[in-house]
Amino acid sequence: MKCVILAGGSGTRFWPLSRKSYPKQLLKIVGDTSMLQMTVDRLKKVKKVTDIYIITRKELQQTISEEVVGVPIQNIIVEPEGKNTAPAIGLIATYLALDDPDAIMGIFPADHLVVGHFDFESSINTADHLARKGENLVTIGINPSHASTAYGYIQYDENSEEDHIDAYRVRTFAEKPHKKLAERFIESGDFVWNAGMFFWRVSTLMNSMAKKMPELKHSLDKISNLIAKNLPIDDVWKMIKPESIDYGLLEKSENIFVVRSKIKWNDIGSWSALFDVLTANESENIVRGKGVVMEGKNNLIYSQNKHTSILGLDNVIVINTADATLVVSKEKVENVKDLVSFLQENGFEDII
Repeated sequence: MKCVILAGGSGTRFWPLSRKSYPKQLLKIVGDTSMLQMTVDRLKKVKKVTDIYIITRKELQQTISEEVVGVPIQNIIVEPEGKNTAPAIGLIATYLALDDPDAIMGIFPADHLVVGHFDFESSINTADHLARKGENLVTIGINPSHASTAYGYIQYDENSEEDHIDAYRVRTFAEKPHKKLAERFIESGDFVWNAGMFFWRVSTLMNSMAKKMPELKHSLDKISNLIAKNLPIDDVWKMIKPESIDYGLLEKSENIFVVRSKIKWNDIGSWSALFDVLTANESENIVRGKGVVMEGKNNLIYSQNKHTSILGLDNVIVINTADATLVVSKEKVENVKDLVSFLQENGFEDII
């Protein structure tokens, strides 16, 4: 299996408000531990994994090549610019297709915390089996522990269990729900969290893109010819429309399965997810860096370069970077993307 890690821009939603501090916050967000390195190390322990690739953007290439151990520099693929997950996955599939179109390709975000190697490898083995079995697109779903509004959901057909335990046909994908809808998902018993991990034969992905995303596939065919001739792809790439793999392909496909996994999982791509993996103090607050909370609880401070204080507030997240500060209610943290869009549209690109 060829494993591809999506790291930065197209592959992770974990970003600071400051581009200047992006690499350190992506790679060093939980204490001094690199989430990306943890992902590499986790995959290297899986017996079916033969090669690991990282696809990232130009700003992160040097940091990744210098700090991440276990991935050859030629396996770090750079997007000319971020175009969301469908073009990113299509690009690296194009590279792989030139060498072996029958290879099984696994996709993994760089910023996820996974606990339970036995269950993780077992889920990958099942996904690999289904991907080899036919023209199947396969994803891994996580048994939800609570009615989270931070994650997307996958509904599966309980009556369609495959020859491997806990593998089912997908009925539908659901975007991040509001609280009451998330509670209904949990009560129904046939929903899992969308973990953003995907598996397929390279040729299966390309055939599926030709049917469901023909414009992207046409561009990738041009890029394939350029790569084969060792020519730059930037001119073709800039004409590609950004789109997620979920919306562009998976939600429109019929040949898709989900492996219901028992791993303990958290998407560190969300600031609110840090509450689940970092240890709070006796006042139920989390402080990373320089900061203090008085008369408040359930707050998160991330402030490495200067002191940050919170007084008399609950459920607030404060992120201090070198040249920008984000203050957001914990309940609204998943809407930060709307703030990003606003800043981009109003001339604040320098701090995005």
